[in-house]
Amino acid sequence: MNMPNSAASPNRSALTNGSGAAAILAAGIGSFSLALLACAGDKLAAVKNGLIFYKPTGPLSGVTTGAILIWLVTWVILEWRWRNRTVGIGRIAAIALALLGLSLLLTFPPVVDLF
Repeated sequence: MNMPNSAASPNRSALTNGSGAAAILAAGIGSFSLALLACAGDKLAAVKNGLIFYKPTGPLSGVTTGAILIWLVTWVILEWRWRNRTVGIGRIAAIALALLGLSLLLTFPPVVDLF
């Protein structure tokens, strides 16, 4: 006796990957913003002074706080826009990995000294 197995198998068209893609891309953007803020805080006196939120830690407090805020805001916006969509996860992952690679380069002192 063949019974429909609709309860056991989810509807393929109902599955979306937007939430996961939002988290992946937001992580890449957050890591790049951390490196960019660290580089700017290291090289520009005005930015360095603006990033001092807690004097004992110096500009590092603003670098990390700013990067976390950028990451969270980006994640919330992308989640809101993509939560019910299916997006190209390969392209999103490639962009996130490229941003992660750039962030690693920007935290390497010989690269930062080029600026």
